[in-house]
Amino acid sequence: MKIVFLDAATMGPMPELDKLRSLGNVTFYDHTMPLQVLDRVQGASVIITNKVVLSAEMLKQLPTLKLICVAATGMNNIDLSAAADLNIQVKNVKGYSTASVVQLTFGVLLELLYNLPYYHSYVQSGEYSNQPLFTHIGPDLIELEGKTMGIIGMGAIGRGVAKVAEAFGMKILYYSSSGKNTNAGYPMVSLNDLAQLSDVVSIHAPLNEQTKGLINSTFFKCMKSSAVLINMGRGGIVVEEDLINALESKIVYGAALDVFEQEPLKKGHPLIEASKVYRLLLTPHIAWAGYPARVRLIEGIIHNIKESKITS
Repeated sequence: MKIVFLDAATMGPMPELDKLRSLGNVTFYDHTMPLQVLDRVQGASVIITNKVVLSAEMLKQLPTLKLICVAATGMNNIDLSAAADLNIQVKNVKGYSTASVVQLTFGVLLELLYNLPYYHSYVQSGEYSNQPLFTHIGPDLIELEGKTMGIIGMGAIGRGVAKVAEAFGMKILYYSSSGKNTNAGYPMVSLNDLAQLSDVVSIHAPLNEQTKGLINSTFFKCMKSSAVLINMGRGGIVVEEDLINALESKIVYGAALDVFEQEPLKKGHPLIEASKVYRLLLTPHIAWAGYPARVRLIEGIIHNIKESKITS
């Protein structure tokens, strides 16, 4: 069985990747550009891809292909309709990153609310050593207890965030972009009410027709000026220009983004420049990537290949 992993570098340094070799003849490519795809996967029975796009036109030219393993949960980079028509199985891995995303959500939230970069710099610079007091009270130290967490996307990750938020003594509200998730065990509210009532808005939804551009200037104008926005879902959900304007106008207190409309961000991107001035914390799409999460992802891919019972 010929297996091709088109963008193995997205997994980072992972010795566990070698376990794939027990399943067949595996070729790893760190990165694959669109024009390289067809040449690299000729004769393959299985393609593994994280973000490399496999279009209908490409799939029609791959007669030996039987299975596409998505090294992620989202499958929007695959033409699923074409794959179904061509009898090509497409399998993703669900749930592998829940703990990792939940943990980073609160990591960035606590860093924003406790202004940790400032206090770290205060000590590191020597200013703390030069003062007469044992303490230094600078920017606000904001507690979570009693605050309201508004969650957009109450799937497994959203529920994980809600559980941790409750442990901090927070109240939970949520908005279902699909309108289908109505039994999450927490009050479901309209998007407008979520904006108005939440002290923290945390996004854990997929990017689709319902969520694209969902968080825009209208939403920001409804938020509390003391509120924080966190996006661990997909970049296109937040209108980045509107977020920058909201921070500049002090309509919102701060924000943390792990995902962006275009990834990676270009040098000099307005978000990068804004992060030097405002309470804007940026991370390079790493919420999913805790080491145990990546191990679970590899195990899930191996399981999916074995379950497909492909022999050649």
